[in-house]
Amino acid sequence: MISKGIRGAITVEENSVDAIKAATVELLEALVKENDIIEKNISHVIFTLTEDLNKAFPAKYARTVLGWNKTAMMCFHELDVEGSLKMCLRVLIVLNCDEDFEPKFVYLKGASNLRK
Repeated sequence: MISKGIRGAITVEENSVDAIKAATVELLEALVKENDIIEKNISHVIFTLTEDLNKAFPAKYARTVLGWNKTAMMCFHELDVEGSLKMCLRVLIVLNCDEDFEPKFVYLKGASNLRK
């Protein structure tokens, strides 16, 4: 068994607890569906938010909504690079998997522009 990273991103409608929660759940549910993720196979999860999003921790919703209570998670601010996408939540899920597993990345809403 090896570890592979699964990337995803979504833009958030506004800097509010409800909007960050909704975006987090939408993104994680899409990643779970696309990659058949089960919690016991997750090594750890890293969330980043652009500096204009500071009302909530995305990891909280992975725990409270998806039930990921045994997974190590951290939340950080994304580098504030001039001209970069604003109001963006990104995630890296590091998954323990077979070598032949091909991760499917998910980019939703305005974040779809990141992978054209």
